[in-house]
Amino acid sequence: MVNIEHPARLEGKFAAIVVCWLLGNGCLFSWNSMLTIEDYYVYLFPKYHPSRVLTLVYQPFAVGTLAILSYKEDKINTRIRNLFGYSLFFISTLLVLVLDLATSGKGGLGTFIGICAISGAFGIADAHTQGGMVGDLSYMLPEFIQSFLAGAAASGALTSAVRLITKAAFENSKDGLRKGAILFFAISTFFELICVLLYAFVFPKLPIVKYYRSKAASEGSKTVSADLAAAGIQKPSGGAMEDEQQQERKGNMQLLLENIDYALDLFLIYSLTLSIFPGFLSEDTGSHSLGAWYALVLIAMYNVCDLIGRYIPLWKTLKLESRKLITTATICRFLFVPAFYFTAKYGTQGWMIMLTSFLGLSNGYLTVCVLTSAPKGYKGPEQNALGNILVLFLLGGIFAGVTLDWLWLIGKGW
Repeated sequence: MVNIEHPARLEGKFAAIVVCWLLGNGCLFSWNSMLTIEDYYVYLFPKYHPSRVLTLVYQPFAVGTLAILSYKEDKINTRIRNLFGYSLFFISTLLVLVLDLATSGKGGLGTFIGICAISGAFGIADAHTQGGMVGDLSYMLPEFIQSFLAGAAASGALTSAVRLITKAAFENSKDGLRKGAILFFAISTFFELICVLLYAFVFPKLPIVKYYRSKAASEGSKTVSADLAAAGIQKPSGGAMEDEQQQERKGNMQLLLENIDYALDLFLIYSLTLSIFPGFLSEDTGSHSLGAWYALVLIAMYNVCDLIGRYIPLWKTLKLESRKLITTATICRFLFVPAFYFTAKYGTQGWMIMLTSFLGLSNGYLTVCVLTSAPKGYKGPEQNALGNILVLFLLGGIFAGVTLDWLWLIGKGW
């Protein structure tokens, strides 16, 4: 995206990619922890459909908060925004652990309402970090967005792996399901604290990050001042030139109209995915030889393949660049709906695992193709704004998907 060579440009590139991966992981680690612990919550709250309700509670907070943040994006301090988001993830994850310990692992409506409130807090945190980070990375290297998105997918794979390990470790002990869940959330809480420290003290001081933020500031960006100050850099003063650049900056509506296909692609990708994952996979796939492990295996396969799909575009020959082809592939994914319906009704668990794997693979692959292609050709402030807009449509698609997921319950009763 940037063709100007600079001595600092490549310094710390690998470190930045690693930090982006970890921050992407932290952006969804807490939420994926709650999704992956569904076997425990289904046991605690069998009448409340936690796999569907918690996701439905999460989304209005995420979409509503991000809509406000996207509208005010050009005036928001990115550093405070992202630090608030990661800190809220840490505090909320800790509260899940505290709530379980305080109630001694008992269910009931009161406890479930508490879990729902924490789910809403996760949505607010997600809106701050995901939109803020994608916007921030959109004016840097495409590899940074790819790494951040891969980290977000890795959070699902890692939480699934940790959950399988903790479930196996305590399977034969008294109250083993709860003990595994407690250990699981303790690990999640510690990881979120690491993300707060990484963003606060490591990421802004990397030379390549300082270079791109300084460049964005010289192009009229007002969102990077605090991060530049944290790195010991005074924001370049552009005077009249900066004011002129700010006036020339394309508005959010113009950016949306120029990229409406990308925005709708993300909306449709996640509408389809979340109409199936995790609710349908957790409750509507029948009984099979894997027993209590079946839903966990399906969720794990989705998460692992989602992660793999986000690395495929690194091979240039395998990356979709054509906007028409991306849209065509997105629409074709809706064939998953009848495929899952008939596989759940007539297929074996092997076919369901394979189908779930393709769902994850296509989700991760198309997400990276869209978010790394869309920002090209714009200036720093516009790339930041466009990143926020696209994530807003992504979260809108998730909201639509978790709402549509309830349609699977038609004819099955409550």
